[in-house]
Amino acid sequence: MQLREDAQWALVVPTSIGVRITPENRQPVHTSNRFFLHATSAETNVASVPSHLGMPVKVLTNFVEGSPISALIKADLRARGMAYEGPDKPQGDAWGNRHQFNIADSGFGGRAPRVWNDRAGEVGLSLDAEDFDLDTLFVKEGVKILHLSGLIAALSPETSKFCVDLARVAKENGTVVSFDLNYRASFWKGREEELSAAFHDIASHCDVLYGNEEDFQLCLGIQGPEAGGEAIGDKIESFKEMIKRIQVDYPDARYIGTSLREVISANHHKWGIILWGDDNFHVAELRDIDVIDRIGGGDGSVGGVLYGILKGWPAEKCMQFGWATGALAATSLTDYGAPADEAQVWSMWEGNARVQR
Repeated sequence: MQLREDAQWALVVPTSIGVRITPENRQPVHTSNRFFLHATSAETNVASVPSHLGMPVKVLTNFVEGSPISALIKADLRARGMAYEGPDKPQGDAWGNRHQFNIADSGFGGRAPRVWNDRAGEVGLSLDAEDFDLDTLFVKEGVKILHLSGLIAALSPETSKFCVDLARVAKENGTVVSFDLNYRASFWKGREEELSAAFHDIASHCDVLYGNEEDFQLCLGIQGPEAGGEAIGDKIESFKEMIKRIQVDYPDARYIGTSLREVISANHHKWGIILWGDDNFHVAELRDIDVIDRIGGGDGSVGGVLYGILKGWPAEKCMQFGWATGALAATSLTDYGAPADEAQVWSMWEGNARVQR
């Protein structure tokens, strides 16, 4: 798998970005009156790893013209070192376009996290390749990796076409294509046949495929480990068999990964990762991690793996870095990790929490 050496952009992510509100001090939403608000999307969660580590990243999205939430999002992307491109769509009336709201309870101990998505009228529902200068982006400037998410691919019929179009243009111009499947039952309801075709089309262009066992089963029809029974850590061989089946159906994929998680409590998880790359399996066995907020851990892992690929590291080192950036994301009030430098990430991998002076 060859990255474009002349490319201006290390990573490009299409997304529909909104804001998330979370109660202070891990309290439930329905009993709280103070909330922390920040801009969020799964795809920019992934991009935060390379952007905070100094790589040029670009976000493709729609904005709402004149919206203060849109201004907040743009400022947040700039602060995270991300450029952005996309049209400002008129809001219309009070029932028109808007940015999504994600309302999240982080949970604590035996009280599980709860997340409520409010996506009605979301401006990203109308993402269209015609609204972006793809010739300049992929041909003249160049992109090393395009990262796609199943959340965007399944958002609407328009966004499914948008992601398929991007994957095809990227592949035609020597860009590596990455896809995190991110299955969501509410997105797929009543659209199973349509989305299966779109996801297969995208996956057939991919060099990097990522997801959990449910994602691969429900998005691509790949048999995974059986639910229930043994603990996740005892199913490693079953996950490897699943990845072998993915290789048969999608032979162009050079990296296939899955995050592993066992939940002890809302703030104590066991975290692992399997990455197939360099024609071999690389496994981080489940290890205990402390969790401030679990949302974005998988995105953090993908971001770390892609950062390693961009750096030209061997697959085993990409896996290790991805394990650590996923664990790092879980230490943050936001749903993305913001590594200070590579050394901070490697300290996570090494289990070294000693003070750094």
